[in-house]
Formats: sequence, C-alpha cells, structure tokens
Amino acid sequence: MEHKQLTISDIETLYDQLADALDHIEEGKRELFLVKLALLSAQALGDAEQFLALTRTALLDL
Repeated sequence: MEHKQLTISDIETLYDQLADALDHIEEGKRELFLVKLALLSAQALGDAEQFLALTRTALLDL
C-alpha cells in the first residue's frame, strides 16, 4: 500500500490542530490523549515495526 506524502502545509495544519486540541484538554489528561492518538495512528498505519521505528525517532533530542 502506497502512503500519501504530507506537504509542509499539511504538517503545519496538523501541528496547529494538535496544539489547539492540547490547549483544550485538562492538563492531567493530555498524556492520555497523546497515547490514544498514537495508538489510533499506529492502527491506521497498520505496520507495528514502522510505528516502533517512529517511536524511537520521536525519542531523539527531547
């Protein structure tokens, strides 16, 4: 299955919507939201190894 490439504009829109969502969530529930979003994204991706690789990449330079 071929994945559509996101444009810089798409990424900026996603960032803005994610930041807005985080602003509207109670502080104590933000981590739960991010975990749920990550797992839903993993399911949509449909590739556990790729998701694990992305998780390792996300850990870099925090």
